[in-house]
Amino acid sequence: MPKFAANLSFLFNEVPFMARFAAAAAAGFRGVEYLFPYEEDKQAIAQALRENGLENVLFNLPPGDWAAGERGLGALPGREQEFQAGVALALDYAMAAGTKHLHALAGIVPADADRDRCRQTFAANLRYACEQLAPHGITLLIEPINTRDMPGYFLNYQKDAHALLAEVGAPNLKVQMDFYHAQIMEGDIIRTFRRYQPDVGHVQIASVPERHEPDLGELNYPWLFAMMDDAGYDGWIGCEYRPRAATTDGLAWMRLYQARGKDNKAR
Repeated sequence: MPKFAANLSFLFNEVPFMARFAAAAAAGFRGVEYLFPYEEDKQAIAQALRENGLENVLFNLPPGDWAAGERGLGALPGREQEFQAGVALALDYAMAAGTKHLHALAGIVPADADRDRCRQTFAANLRYACEQLAPHGITLLIEPINTRDMPGYFLNYQKDAHALLAEVGAPNLKVQMDFYHAQIMEGDIIRTFRRYQPDVGHVQIASVPERHEPDLGELNYPWLFAMMDDAGYDGWIGCEYRPRAATTDGLAWMRLYQARGKDNKAR
């Protein structure tokens, strides 16, 4: 059975961030993820997780100046010290919340950038982060992101992400495979997933092309979930989509799996 984690930066925006933990738990989620926790008190987040019986599955390293359009520092030459400071800050929050996965955003690079140098910078930064996180049992993730939503983002294809894993050679480095981004960039979702499954550390979902609930659009999610079950995937599936209306109004797709889980426990 799939394990769904609510992305609190996308879902339950009807209430303030700190109230979204209770809202997610009330809706039946047992895991949560979010983009960035750094504007909140880390102990308050940890308390909200405990009170609501939630696991914090994932959040991102600091992205640089998000308001100015920056989307990560990993592949940006000359920003290494800032990246390393971000690793320390993220680790501090992860230790408080019991988080086992952190995502390192590659960043947006200029069209005329030396991509070999950017790749070398990204690989070196990933090695550093993995070394810092490994003693704490934390896995670092990298995610290919589509060029339509995020033009200029350095990492766009699954094959390139997995090539980086091989280059870095850290056992606690995995790929975050977002089916929404993967469908837009390359399609062939289930075969791609099966090919790389041993190194897929986290999955995220949304409909394509609108990025709404995973119940309409190009991807047949019930079939994909069944195939993932057959393949033995037991990790979390992050719900990183934009609800069409109120979050709880659009959760019929998930309640089907919750009902199945209850039926299985009753047998």
